[in-house]
Amino acid sequence: MSQHVLERSQLLPISLDEAWAFFSSPRNLAKITPPDMGFVIREPFDDNPTYAGQRITYTVSPLLGIPLKWVTLIAEAEGPYRFVDTQVEGPYKRWWHVHTFEAVEGGVLMKDRVEYELPLGPLGELAHTIFVRQRLKAIFDFRFATLERYFKENKRTK
Repeated sequence: MSQHVLERSQLLPISLDEAWAFFSSPRNLAKITPPDMGFVIREPFDDNPTYAGQRITYTVSPLLGIPLKWVTLIAEAEGPYRFVDTQVEGPYKRWWHVHTFEAVEGGVLMKDRVEYELPLGPLGELAHTIFVRQRLKAIFDFRFATLERYFKENKRTK
């Protein structure tokens, strides 16, 4: 079993408070998830901004349209600077995702670091090599492009 790491960073032309308002709303995850993932938050849902101890249950269909239940726990939340979500139930053996936000010249530097492990030992590693690594890259590429477009459009309408 290998631990894998995915890291991304993006400069967003917004304030720290705007970044926190957007990213601390779990409902906004649907806006930045590729449509073919079939992302749906399950009710009942605590629609408060992200806080430590919050649980979010949703369904995703990452492979062949097969829906999977995913339960996320917000393990840490230090608004407006960072939060950590972990998988309580889902397709990974381990999923730990830290989101950080830092005010910099020109906006906010947002960083993601995902540490993850797949189940099934060698079969999980084979799946990682064949499609999981590429699928995660595609999801985060989609998020990057969507956020670029979203915040540019919102800046123009203000």
